[in-house]
Amino acid sequence: MTFFKRYIALVDAMNRAIGRVTMYGIFALMGVLLWSSISKTFFNPSLWTLEMAQFMMVGYYILGGPYSIQMGSNVRMDLLYGEWSTRRKAAVDSVTVCFLIFYLVVLLWGGIDSTAYSFKYGGERSPTAWRPYLWPIKIVMCVGIVLMLLQAVSELFKDILRLRGEEVADVV
Repeated sequence: MTFFKRYIALVDAMNRAIGRVTMYGIFALMGVLLWSSISKTFFNPSLWTLEMAQFMMVGYYILGGPYSIQMGSNVRMDLLYGEWSTRRKAAVDSVTVCFLIFYLVVLLWGGIDSTAYSFKYGGERSPTAWRPYLWPIKIVMCVGIVLMLLQAVSELFKDILRLRGEEVADVV
C-alpha cells in the first residue's frame, strides 16, 4: 500500500500548491472587472475585458477544483452522510468517485479533441470583436481536467485505504 500513500502525498501536495496559487487569481479577475467598469464610465469601453474575465474565471475554477475536492469543500448531500461511519462513507465515496473518474475521462477526451481542432485549423478564434485565440484556454481546461482526474484517483485511493482500516491523513 505504500504506492497508494506515495501517490496520495504527491498528488495532494501538487494540487494544494496549484490551488493555493490559483486562489489569488481572484484579485487579477477583480482588476480586469474594475478596469472594465472604469473604461466604460470614463473612456471608450475595452473590447477585451468581458471575454478576458470569462477566461480568467474558467482558469480560476478549473485549476482550483482539485484543491476544493481535496479540502472537502465540494457540495455533498449531508442529510444521511453526516451520520454514517467513516467506513460506510468510504464505501459510498469509492463508488461515487468512480462515476466522477468516468465523467472526467470523457470530458478530457472531448477537451483534447477540441484543443487539437483549435490547432489543426490555424488557430481557432472567438467570434467576438476582440477575436482572441481559443487554444490557450482550452489547454488550461485540459490541464485542469487532468489535475481533477489525478485528485479523483487520490480520493479513490484514500477511500480504499479507509476501507482496509488504514489511517489516512486528512488535509486541513
